Amino acid sequence: MGLRSYFLFLMAPSGRRPCEHLAAITELPEPANHVCQECVALGDSWVHLRLCLECGHIGCCDSSKNRHATAHFRQTGHRLIRGIEPGERWVWCFEDEQAIQL
Repeated sequence: MGLRSYFLFLMAPSGRRPCEHLAAITELPEPANHVCQECVALGDSWVHLRLCLECGHIGCCDSSKNRHATAHFRQTGHRLIRGIEPGERWVWCFEDEQAIQL
């Protein structure tokens, strides 16, 4: 068992298998910018930004008024996001509701 798999095993909620989607991450893309375009179009602000690891979409977090990152998951099924705020080193899987600290 590799270090990442071991870490995922430790983080999996009791009685649940570790998320295989998180275990398959091989690279973390850098964001093209640091804005939630949907919030900009609405004239709104955001709290934190999240990057979709499948397509690069940047959306605002669930603490933000519009929750565009979660809306993106619901519309596309893209399950993996990462925090892109300074100091954030984690990835979240919407489908399995599990995270990994990197």
